[in-house]
Amino acid sequence: MRFCLVSFCKVCYNVFMDISVLTLGCKVNKYESDAICTSLEKMGYRVFDGLEKADVYLINTCAVTSEAEKKSRQMIARARKLNPNAKILVCGCASQNNKLQFEEKGVDYVSGCGGKNFVATYIDLIAKGEKINSLEVGNGLQYEEMDFAKQTRSRAYIKIQDGCNNFCSYCIIPFLRGRSRSRALDSILQEAKSLPEFVKEIVLTGINVTDFKIEGKSGLLKLLQQLDPLGKRIRLSSLEETLVDEEFVQNLAKLKNFCPFFHLSLQSGSEKVLQSMNRRYTPAQFKKSVEIIRKYFKNPGITTDVIVGFPTETDEFFEESYNFIKQIGFSGLHIFQYSKRPGTMAARAKDLPALIKKERAKKLEELDKNLRRNFVCQNQTVQVLVEEKEGEFYVGYSKNYIKCYIQSDKNLVGEVVFAKVVRPYLEGARAEIVKN
Repeated sequence: MRFCLVSFCKVCYNVFMDISVLTLGCKVNKYESDAICTSLEKMGYRVFDGLEKADVYLINTCAVTSEAEKKSRQMIARARKLNPNAKILVCGCASQNNKLQFEEKGVDYVSGCGGKNFVATYIDLIAKGEKINSLEVGNGLQYEEMDFAKQTRSRAYIKIQDGCNNFCSYCIIPFLRGRSRSRALDSILQEAKSLPEFVKEIVLTGINVTDFKIEGKSGLLKLLQQLDPLGKRIRLSSLEETLVDEEFVQNLAKLKNFCPFFHLSLQSGSEKVLQSMNRRYTPAQFKKSVEIIRKYFKNPGITTDVIVGFPTETDEFFEESYNFIKQIGFSGLHIFQYSKRPGTMAARAKDLPALIKKERAKKLEELDKNLRRNFVCQNQTVQVLVEEKEGEFYVGYSKNYIKCYIQSDKNLVGEVVFAKVVRPYLEGARAEIVKN
C-alpha cells in the first residue's frame, strides 16, 4: 500500500523530491521504517512506502536467514531499474552483518541497526547533494528514541523494546541488534494516546517483547494494564514461554481489550534439540504454559515458530517434535527450514541435506493446514477488525487471530464487527455479520 506524505511548510526543494522506503523482515523493521517516514515528512519530502519510482531509496534490510540477505541485495537492482540516477541508502540487520556486500554495489550510504533515528537526517543531506561517508554505528546500551511511526492502517504497531540477550545457538540477531533494552513507559503511552481515531488495535512489538522492563523489572503486564483504558484492542506480536505463569495470565484475562492471541515460539518439540538450540525450556514446560493460557481464555489463538532440519534434528527427534506439535493443537504454525548463519554456535555443526529439510517442512505444512481448520471450527461468533477489501471480501482478524472473509454491501473497512464463523476458507474462515 502506498502513502504520500507532504509538508508544505518546508523548503520547496524538498517537496519535489520523492523518497521510496523499502522494508524487509520483521515488524520491528517496519515500525522503524515508518518512524523514518515521519521524520522525512517533517522535512517536507514526499515519501512512499514500498517500491516506487523515486529520487531516493532507503532499503531497511533483514538478516534472519541467508535468503533474507539475498533479497535485501536484490532490492538495490530493483531500485536502480526504476531510476538509474537515484540515490540509494541501506540500513538494518543485513548491512550490520556485512556492510561490504552493499558498498560493493555502489550505494550512497550504508549503516546498520543502530542510528536509525539519524537516517532521515542523512537522507536529507544526501538528497541535497552532500557526500556522507558510511558509518560504523554501534547499538549502544540505551533504547534509541525515534519519531512516532506514521500510521495509515486500522492496526498500529508500536515498538517497545530492542535487542535480545537469549543467544539461541541458531540466531544471529543478538549479535546485530545488541543487548536487550526497553523503551521508556511514558514514551510508549504518549505514542499510544496520539494514535489517530481510525486506529482500532495496538500491536506491541520488539525483538524480545517478553523482556520489556520498567526500572529494571519485568514490565509487560504493567504496560498492558495502562494501555487497556484507551479503548483500543491490544495485541502482543510474540511472547516467550518463560513469562507465562498463573499470575501473569490471570491478570491478562482481567483486561477488557486484550486480544487472546499468543505467538509462543517453540522451535522444536524435541527436548534434545531444544537443548542444542540453547532454548531455556522443555516441551513439558511449554505444554504447561499452554494449559495455563487455555485455563483462563476460551479458544485463545496460539501460534508458534518451528525450525525444521536443525543440525542435531535426527529422524527420531523430528518425529518427537511433530507429535508434540500435533498434541498441543496450535492454531497455526510458522515453519522455517534451518538456515546456517555464520558466527552462531550452530553454524559450526554439519548442515543437513536440503532434501531432508524440504520433506520435513512439507509434512509440517500439511499438519498446519489441519490445525488451522480445526481451530476455525472451534469458534462460533468472533469480533473482527476489518482492515481491507480483497476482491469480493472484506478481510480482517478476530481477537484470537482468525483471518475472516466477509461479504457485505456496506463498506466495512476500519469497522469492528461481530461475525459468525461459517466454515474454514483459505488460511482463515468465511464469516457472516451477526445481525442485531
